Amino acid sequence: MIYKVLLILVMTLLGSIGALYLKSASGNSIKLLIQNKFLYLGGFFYFISALLNIYLLSLMDYTIVLPATSLTYIWTLLLASKFLNETITLNKLIGIILISLGVMTIVLI
Repeated sequence: MIYKVLLILVMTLLGSIGALYLKSASGNSIKLLIQNKFLYLGGFFYFISALLNIYLLSLMDYTIVLPATSLTYIWTLLLASKFLNETITLNKLIGIILISLGVMTIVLI
């Protein structure tokens, strides 16, 4: 079970890292976007995350894996705070707590 939970954590973290790189690539013209290394790094991390998702679906029920992907929102908030200087508000903190409780309830019970 620990192996599966670790895979879920890695899968969701990689998806969030992919989104962070895609955010870094955004705001450019199409020509500059195609030349932007962050576009490809984001796509790479998303792809690896998707492969892990498919693998997890072979190990666990869909009704567990899909809700567990909501952990991506937590990673995204933490990464945005660290690298994009976005603020973690009280509402966002409450959201993190609720998401965490929901995932723990689904995955661990």
